[in-house]
Amino acid sequence: MNKNQSLIIYKFPSLFSILDEIKSYLNFNIINFNEEKFNENSIENNFVIISGDDKSVFQNQINLDLYPIGIRRLIEVVNIQLLKNKFNQQNKVKVGKYYINLNSRKMNYKELSLPLTEKEVKIIIFLNTSKLPVNIKKLQSEVWGYKSKLNGENLFRNDYKYDFFIPIKYNFKKVRLGHGSAIFIHLTKNFKPTAGCIGLMEKDFLILAKLINRDTQIKIY
Repeated sequence: MNKNQSLIIYKFPSLFSILDEIKSYLNFNIINFNEEKFNENSIENNFVIISGDDKSVFQNQINLDLYPIGIRRLIEVVNIQLLKNKFNQQNKVKVGKYYINLNSRKMNYKELSLPLTEKEVKIIIFLNTSKLPVNIKKLQSEVWGYKSKLNGENLFRNDYKYDFFIPIKYNFKKVRLGHGSAIFIHLTKNFKPTAGCIGLMEKDFLILAKLINRDTQIKIY
């Protein structure tokens, strides 16, 4: 018997009685619950639930819509669902109170779900498994695969300035060394001199963003 997977029978004593007689031939545990306050979250291993209560809605619940159903067919349905659960669990990562599904790339908490990009998934898992604080350089190297020794603009900042920015393709196609590059329109709150970029207040930046598109040519005078 595989102790790592179970069939939970909830408020269905007749079914439990039948399966209990043949439990030595089954490859899963059988657990009987009749209590009103049954908590499925207390079950840690791979499990499925068959309920005799038509109103119950549990995670991993098998709904037997077709009656009568033979014992062999019932056991087959349970085993198939247990295999599906095992596959999904192998592709599920726990992060605090959340779960990340590596197949769908979604972060889930109860009924809430947040879609993630592949890179976001890698960053979250990397930070979650790191025992010590991770600096930006290590994150760039280990997750983003950034190993270049060339000089360039660092887009990771501790302030707000690059929360929104628009790159201007200045000195972009035919690069001339020493003539500047990486000129952005970014955020500012004080209009102090920049290193060549243009700073806008957030409300003005958002207005500009609505007025332009990918074909807009921006000229600086």
